Amino acid sequence: MTGPDSADGTAEGPDALAGARVVVAGLGVTGRAVVAALGGRVASVVTVDARAADADVPGADDPVTAERLVAAADLVVASPGWPPSAPLLAAARAAGVPVWSEVELAWRLRADRTPGPGGADVGPGPVRGPAPWLAVTGTNGKTTTVEMLASILTAAGLRTAAVGNVGTPLVSVATDPSYDVLAVELSSFQLHHTLTTSFEAAAVLNVAADHLDWHGSVESYAADKGRIYARARVACVYNAADPRTEELVRDADVTEGALAVGFTLGAPGPGQLGLVADVLVDRAFHAPPGSRERQRTAAELGTLADLAHLAPAARPDDGADAGPAPVPAHVVANALAAAALARAHGVPASAVRDGLRAFRTGAHRIERVRVLDGVAYVDDSKATNAHAAAASLAAYAPGTVVWVAGGLTKGATFDDLVSSRADRLRAAVVIGADPEPLAGALARHAPEIPVVVVDPGDTGSVMRRAVAAARDLARPGDTVLLAPAGASMDQFASYARRGEAFAAAASDLPQ
Repeated sequence: MTGPDSADGTAEGPDALAGARVVVAGLGVTGRAVVAALGGRVASVVTVDARAADADVPGADDPVTAERLVAAADLVVASPGWPPSAPLLAAARAAGVPVWSEVELAWRLRADRTPGPGGADVGPGPVRGPAPWLAVTGTNGKTTTVEMLASILTAAGLRTAAVGNVGTPLVSVATDPSYDVLAVELSSFQLHHTLTTSFEAAAVLNVAADHLDWHGSVESYAADKGRIYARARVACVYNAADPRTEELVRDADVTEGALAVGFTLGAPGPGQLGLVADVLVDRAFHAPPGSRERQRTAAELGTLADLAHLAPAARPDDGADAGPAPVPAHVVANALAAAALARAHGVPASAVRDGLRAFRTGAHRIERVRVLDGVAYVDDSKATNAHAAAASLAAYAPGTVVWVAGGLTKGATFDDLVSSRADRLRAAVVIGADPEPLAGALARHAPEIPVVVVDPGDTGSVMRRAVAAARDLARPGDTVLLAPAGASMDQFASYARRGEAFAAAASDLPQ
């Protein structure tokens, strides 16, 4: 390497890694983007992946191979799927070789912005240097929030993109000078090996037990989430209803002057965003810090009517006079968090309203796929943990849901979920390679609810059998809801494939 600080210090820019010998752990979407970004910038790249036929090393599960790779490396860049306990990463730590996430690499390689429409008019200070990042993490709601944020930034005339855990690797866009600002979704996996980032503003939406098999404990999981606040320059956004997120802000080492900004579904206090009746209100960025106006005034950002298109569709038997369905609480919370981040960047209130109106949810998020015999079939396959499934179930009336759920637990349990949402259920259909955790929770906390456990054998037909069972249990006016509360990888390639299988099975039901 050109200098000892290139990998373990704060060196940034296109030449920061000149001469480095880099090991890239993982050749999925992220790993391949890393390899492409490193091309021509470093002395050598060695790729490691047991599942990729074109990897230079087919695996590094044994300590001898791991130590050999680390001995010839100046830096390891780890894909999110590689836990800290992996032999290669453990060997790197033991040898003092830095381990970076793809996010850390992208931060070090950021390109300076080029002038463009909107960039000179919005945001603190003149346009210079790399595009600032507005970052979002949390157990649930990350993707929706970051896509809402991108929609708001676009409405403000800014050149932006929703990137990171949402799909497009950060390293693929950080070196592109054409962006004014980036809306960045980050998982706890990505944050674990992220060391020097200094986001303009960052948000933790919520923290609930998840990925305990990877992190080992809720405390370690939360700590990795909290890394998003480190060195924040303008604002740390937290959920006023989730004390753990506020605690993470209190513990964060931020840039002097950065604000702690809460969002709440109630009336906001000073320094918060929230709801007054049906109006989304900003009491954090409406006036300069220290101004007397901060205590007496607020900015109107929009109304719940601007989010009405994100409410669940009416139930099949509601009738023409039922009126609009209420916007789910978690959708409103996501909108307030997105608005807080955008306002931290200096976006006007009108752009928040216009961006929320223009936003549309992605696939597999409370997506109605069919109505048959008065029963709605809804795909919320993105609800991959208990916290998300609870929010999904809460959107429906008591006793109206035939719940299709189950999957890879990631070390979590379902007792709190079932006990808190049993009132929403008419019945449950349990899928998953190991159905016992969810089936057991239903037996303990909702013994009166009919439960069908789908035999995990013949994985290819699991969803078809589950949907057929759900149809037999449902009554007119009910919703058959796929909100799995578990990851998909035990029986499906991804949550998207799981949702597609559900939609296909519902579409194939005979009239």
